[in-house]
Amino acid sequence: MLLRLDKTDTRPLHEQVAAAIRRAIAEGECRAGDRLPSARDLSTALEINVNTVLRGMRELRDEGILEFRRGRGITVSAGAPRHSALQIRVRELLAEASRLGYSRTDLIEMIRGMS
Repeated sequence: MLLRLDKTDTRPLHEQVAAAIRRAIAEGECRAGDRLPSARDLSTALEINVNTVLRGMRELRDEGILEFRRGRGITVSAGAPRHSALQIRVRELLAEASRLGYSRTDLIEMIRGMS
């Protein structure tokens, strides 16, 4: 798994790590059950602190995208590909809405109005 971070991106590095892993899963580079490189290996490759990588991975664990298993390492969860792809689209929608001047509340109201 090859991850790249944009050092000019203003988002915190842990968010960039999480986004890069989400992208890898959504694009099929990692599939359900695949074991990810260790946080230490990723931090070395990305030239960032191991705790930053772990913070991004914990975020994905909390979202149900990754599973942490003692003795097995960190693996991609079974529902991750669909969930990850949807997360990416939602984040893109939020960014576009913000660019157009809409708040999250405005966007939520638009979605509620569609049902």
